[in-house]
Amino acid sequence: MRKIKIFSGSSHPLLTEAICERLGTQPAKCDLTKFSNGETSVSINTSIRDQDVFIVQSGSKKINDNVMELLIMISACKGGSARSITAVMPYFPYSRQSKKKSHRGAITARMLANLLTVAGVQHVITVDLHAPPIQGFFGKPVDNLHAEPLIARWIRNHVPEWKEAVVVSKNPGGSKRVTSLADALKLNFGIITTDRRRSPHMHGTSTLDNSVIFGHAIEGSQSEPEVISLAEQPEDSKSSTKSSPRIHSQPNGVTHPPPQSHRHTNSSIGAPSPLAISTRVDSESPPPSRMRLQRSVTAPIPRSNPDTEDSADEYTDERAREVITGRLIQGHIVDDNFPSPILSTMSGSIATLPGDQLGPSQLDERDPMTSSYMSEVSSFQPNHALGGTFDADLSDEEEEGLKNPEFEHTVTLVGDVNERTVFIIDDMIDGCNSWVAAAETVVKRGGAKKVYCIATHGLFGNDSLEVMENCQCIDFIVVANTFPIDPEQVKASKKLIILDLSGLLAEAIRRNHYGESISQLYQHYQD
Repeated sequence: MRKIKIFSGSSHPLLTEAICERLGTQPAKCDLTKFSNGETSVSINTSIRDQDVFIVQSGSKKINDNVMELLIMISACKGGSARSITAVMPYFPYSRQSKKKSHRGAITARMLANLLTVAGVQHVITVDLHAPPIQGFFGKPVDNLHAEPLIARWIRNHVPEWKEAVVVSKNPGGSKRVTSLADALKLNFGIITTDRRRSPHMHGTSTLDNSVIFGHAIEGSQSEPEVISLAEQPEDSKSSTKSSPRIHSQPNGVTHPPPQSHRHTNSSIGAPSPLAISTRVDSESPPPSRMRLQRSVTAPIPRSNPDTEDSADEYTDERAREVITGRLIQGHIVDDNFPSPILSTMSGSIATLPGDQLGPSQLDERDPMTSSYMSEVSSFQPNHALGGTFDADLSDEEEEGLKNPEFEHTVTLVGDVNERTVFIIDDMIDGCNSWVAAAETVVKRGGAKKVYCIATHGLFGNDSLEVMENCQCIDFIVVANTFPIDPEQVKASKKLIILDLSGLLAEAIRRNHYGESISQLYQHYQD
């Protein structure tokens, strides 16, 4: 190939050599060194004037050094009068930080996109972005290639009885990826969800007395919603008509309580504000006799036909039987009689932390505003990303929670995997807790006979590969070579299978160089 130069970063030189071998060329010469203080130095040792430059740099264990090295190489090629500069990044660094996870968080993926653009990159080629909207962070073209055709072809050629298999997502956030592969292979699919269970001491304690009612609406009704007013009054004042709030009727039939000043609300009777009612699970709620709910009289709610309801109740969905639940403690499936952890809450609920149990005497001394519902909510830091859903970040957030010995999770498997081969699919394998939990769920609860853990990027943080290797419920671990893996770990593993993506990347480089369409790289081909 003429007028093309392919440079290799220090992150994954073996992948660059495989790409160049398929293109019939050699990696261009450049020196990548470091000063004594850790600064990166790049020197281009060949002419790149009026050449199409492709820099292959993926992530590695030294991800920050790789990013800085790529930026310097792009700047050096820009200064060398290259005709075009394309960054080939099989694994896009910081792709898991594509949105804010707190009010003071950073969108690091967008910052990296800005850095690449300022350095002089004109095109980006990557594989299976963790969050596809990252492409919108660039003002330049981005080719987000997919490893799905390669994975599907490997399954058809190397998995026995694959036509009876089931593709399973280990969290709801990866359902789109799973359904795409299932449609390509014409297979059934399933979904696994995990949720923190309610502690036994919490059952039956959540009443109307320790809740704040903001409104009530009846779904499907044509009448206006009822107006509920919470007012704490002494028992002596129940017979008094002057102290009870009145409901004023409006011409349109909507009732409203009389306007009151927030500053003097309930101050005359000495009762605390309704917002000061604690929602902590260990707090003592006031006696039910002190709480009074006043409901306004509205138009009667239209009733549906009883015959229609009876006919609807007679219909049952047979697929509902394919739902299996189990208990998950410290990332492993346990029996129903296994003792529950000390601390267990539902996902997203507000509960007291260990060591923060309050007795009756301490509750009386607490400031009502510090224990109010609004103060608890305003100080609560959500676990999900701003503007998104919890499921979108579930694959990143669940790893730490599954290993917490103080929490118990309920795992739910939707789909029939009994006596079938299961493909658990995700875009990357970093932590192993969710993978092990999903494998144990489909085997011990679902009755699967063989489990394949398949992902595009094999990061294998800490000892994840070793833990998955020792898991008896996992039979094979399949990843692509987008991220470098320690050769010693590859030799020691008997379950690890690495798919070669050099052909996909080489064809993408060739088509970009000659100005050809790359749409065929996204298509599935039957062998």
